Amino acid sequence: MSHPDKNNLADRLLVTAVLRGDRNAFGLLIKQTEGLVAQMTFKMISSPGDRKDIAQDVYLKVFKNLPGFKFNSKLSTWVGQIAYNTCLHYLEKKKLVLSGDFRKDGEMFEDNISEDPKDGTEEILFGKELAAIMHSEIDRLKPLYRTLVSLYHQEELSYAEIAEITSLPEGTVKNYIFRARKTLKENILSKYKRQEL
Repeated sequence: MSHPDKNNLADRLLVTAVLRGDRNAFGLLIKQTEGLVAQMTFKMISSPGDRKDIAQDVYLKVFKNLPGFKFNSKLSTWVGQIAYNTCLHYLEKKKLVLSGDFRKDGEMFEDNISEDPKDGTEEILFGKELAAIMHSEIDRLKPLYRTLVSLYHQEELSYAEIAEITSLPEGTVKNYIFRARKTLKENILSKYKRQEL
């Protein structure tokens, strides 16, 4: 894990370069944070066409507001806040915040397991099936739950970092992630136990 002071120094150097007009530095900033921004827009916004526009809007806001960045948090956390608030504003505008936002996807995998158990294909396919089921069920959660789960498990952010990004109390973040996991477990068990997965 990187030392906080080292992160802060790297952030300061990057921000200084961007503010001096270094386009490569802004490209580096995007490269360092695009995974986080993509994760949030993908989990919060169901319309593929709007995701790209929102991501562009996020980086326009980052560029516009960068002179006011005070280094009170990591640069990536600050960009995450902008991404979260931009997505939230979009959802509020579309009146989708409280919506379950369910996707009605069909089957995501086919039953084509190898007949030779020694070649390891069965384990690989079973692992892929479980991953497909998990991703499918995560996508069926409410946008906020989807986002929190992905920030915690996929982006590996701490509760404190997620709280900072979302402006939610840390206890609320923990509670929501716990509820999201519980919902996921219940949904998967009720849906797939009949299929003996």
